[in-house]
Amino acid sequence: MKWDIFLAPYSQAVDELKIKLKGMRKQFDYESRHSPIEFVTGRVKPITSIVDKAKRREIPIPKIEEEVQDIAGLRVVCPFVDDIYEVVDMIRARQDFDIVEEKDYIEKNKESGYRSYHVIISYPVETIHGEKRILAEVQIRTLAMNFWAINEHSLNYKYSGQMPSDVTQRLKNAAEAAFRLDEEMSKIRKEIRDAQEFFRRKKD
Repeated sequence: MKWDIFLAPYSQAVDELKIKLKGMRKQFDYESRHSPIEFVTGRVKPITSIVDKAKRREIPIPKIEEEVQDIAGLRVVCPFVDDIYEVVDMIRARQDFDIVEEKDYIEKNKESGYRSYHVIISYPVETIHGEKRILAEVQIRTLAMNFWAINEHSLNYKYSGQMPSDVTQRLKNAAEAAFRLDEEMSKIRKEIRDAQEFFRRKKD
């Protein structure tokens, strides 16, 4: 497979989607409203990771395009848990791509403790050969969930997916602590927003 040619539309999709999702955030700024989006990042999955995932799931190379949903990945990080569902509603309302699947790992987290909301979309990319639809995964999570997930990913990489049991348990404990933090911060959400608005007005 010519990976550079194969991945080019995914790279284009990530670039375009980052602009669109960041644009959603800016619209709240323009209207001087609290934004449910803290920041947006995106990446194209490395070739080695794509191949490893295909091997683990016994996906033949010609089927990668159809069955690996996160080659193009976007991450939307939110201040509060409720903001996640507001962002999901905004994504559902968009007309420039189609939603293929939704996975709520917040209501029902993974065994590892992982929490996030995943939206799989079918996104149209305009190429020199015409329109090409590709799958992209949008992960929506809080700052605390993101902090946990980044560190869990690093540990999984270090231990090649075979983490010691004590590390696994500590990660689970940390995931619960992170979620309790999210819950406590949500309880003072109004006070936090009022304080942010106060500083914004003072700055202006």
